[in-house]
Amino acid sequence: MSEALQGSGSGVDDVLDAAALRAFHQRLSGPAGDEELLDQIRACEELKNSLSALQARLTVAAHEQQQALDVARGVDRAETARLVGSQVALARRCAPHLGSRLLGLAHAVTREMPHTGDALAAGVITEWDATALCRETACLTRDDRAAVDEAVADQLGTVSHTRLAATAREHAYRLDPVAVTARRARAESERRVSLRPAPDSMTRLTALLPVKDGVACYAALSAFANTHATPEHPRGQVMADTLVERVTGHSRDEGVDVQVNLVMPLDTLTGDIPAYVPGYGPIPADLARDWVADPERAVQLRRLFTFPDTGDLVGMESRARTYTGLLADFIRLRDQTCRTPFCNAPIRHTDHITPHAHGGPTNERNGQGLCARCNLTKEHPDLQVTGDATETTVSTGGLAATSHPPSPPGQPPPSRSHVERTLIDITWTHWAIPHLRPDEN
Repeated sequence: MSEALQGSGSGVDDVLDAAALRAFHQRLSGPAGDEELLDQIRACEELKNSLSALQARLTVAAHEQQQALDVARGVDRAETARLVGSQVALARRCAPHLGSRLLGLAHAVTREMPHTGDALAAGVITEWDATALCRETACLTRDDRAAVDEAVADQLGTVSHTRLAATAREHAYRLDPVAVTARRARAESERRVSLRPAPDSMTRLTALLPVKDGVACYAALSAFANTHATPEHPRGQVMADTLVERVTGHSRDEGVDVQVNLVMPLDTLTGDIPAYVPGYGPIPADLARDWVADPERAVQLRRLFTFPDTGDLVGMESRARTYTGLLADFIRLRDQTCRTPFCNAPIRHTDHITPHAHGGPTNERNGQGLCARCNLTKEHPDLQVTGDATETTVSTGGLAATSHPPSPPGQPPPSRSHVERTLIDITWTHWAIPHLRPDEN
């Protein structure tokens, strides 16, 4: 165990007292000679990690406080935990699902893994290290988790993140192989493919697969590249192109018969205003023009006016209680990701801002796109969502944050004091919006 951890005390409370914080501050605010620069960098890192331990203690206290209130009101414990996760996310300016993960981490390091908690409080491991240890022991009983915590104590702050996680994984399997095997089976049922933006108009296509399937896919691509790579087309390019061809059934240079939505203003066709691909993000104007001009793709253009309160297309009312059909499609295209502040999860639910039960209409102005978790959380009585599609405010636990729908490509952010009529072209591949009437849903 590192010198910083030895003599740090027996628990989180012993480490993060006022004297310890003042000592950190003194180290950072003292004279900075050239020989002290690295020492100050180390002190800053230790302070960040120690503050993570303090945040964990405060997170547990916030959960206990909210739980005491909700028990008296008969609120389900799972709903309480979901709310507190969202509150922590709002306080830390992160996504709600991450807030719930931080809540679980806080309980683990303060109540179940004392060595990990002490190391975090002493500043010798990071919050990410603590998260890895908690993740690798999540399927164990409390006693077995404590045993793994004891087994890795001498590695805290002395080995790499990867080695620390691997050691915890090995100990977890030895203690309860049945639980680890059951967890693996659950993980296999959650296999999926995701898409994330990357710099320079690239994207990261990621597949979460069982290890045998992932290794098999990589081996097949690698074997093909070994025999087809050239100096002009190196191994990595061949593997990427082969993946595209085998998944789509077309070569990289051929058109692919799939639906792609492209949102673009008129200036994209003649200038440098970027276009937008829902689910990915902005793309350069020249790339959008290449797509539009590609003769291999059947492209239809439809021009839409997206101006709140005018009733033009998006102002249509629905007689239904829920959002379906073209109105739901429009809201998903407008909001792009979950409208909860700091949450970028995919939209799974389209729902009312002012609830239908409270008189909220089913129209574009009162509709928003949300992930499943955030739509459930907003039903808790201690979380309020107010406003309309232009500006939505989420309030809970004395905190508040607002969100706006993303601006159409080439347009300034929406403003209540300066609202313009925005002309948008939407290019649909193999999907054209039929003529809309104000009463259509």
